[in-house]
Amino acid sequence: MAALDLQEQEQLEELKAWWKDNRNFILGALLIAVVTVGGWRGWQYYHHNQSTQAAMLYSEFVRQLKANDAGRVNDAAAAVMDRFASTAYASRAALLAAQVNEQGKDVTRAKAQLQWVIDRAGEAELRDVARLRLASLLLDEAKYAEAISLLNAEHSASFDGLYGDLRGDVLSAQGKLDEARSAYKLAYEKTDPKSMYRNLIQMKLDALVTSK
Repeated sequence: MAALDLQEQEQLEELKAWWKDNRNFILGALLIAVVTVGGWRGWQYYHHNQSTQAAMLYSEFVRQLKANDAGRVNDAAAAVMDRFASTAYASRAALLAAQVNEQGKDVTRAKAQLQWVIDRAGEAELRDVARLRLASLLLDEAKYAEAISLLNAEHSASFDGLYGDLRGDVLSAQGKLDEARSAYKLAYEKTDPKSMYRNLIQMKLDALVTSK
């Protein structure tokens, strides 16, 4: 393996530091967008067919979410999750509450909410999102085996790019650079060419290629 020159090494370290600081924010925003668009039909179904009480509880949750008070967000999410666990409202409340807790550094609570979605969500897409976000938190804790186990779970083909990219991050953190390159290459191929996220994958891939 050829040694990196000083400039390449600095660029690689800067990229690693930037991605470590921003990965959860970027991934969280991207995945919420995926859920919002991809789950719209399912959302419409539940919105019109579930009980009025469930809709009212979720509306209260959204109100607390906008107020950005973590304690009230968690209480409102718990009310929906406890009383209407089988509905799409509950899984979405858990995912959004987990994001609030991630931002507030309450990782333990965020992980529990994400695991709840994995165990109980009726929509496969929501489980796919929760696994990705939980794997990202496990990566931060250097729990690589647990993260890889989540990323190896069966998931929708539309998530191949995101799963491959995060798998590359985990493998890179473990020093498994050849495996990381393969994961990033797959992620790049599976990501929409028009997506800016694809450029980020290419940057990480290029950084690893220079260390070959």
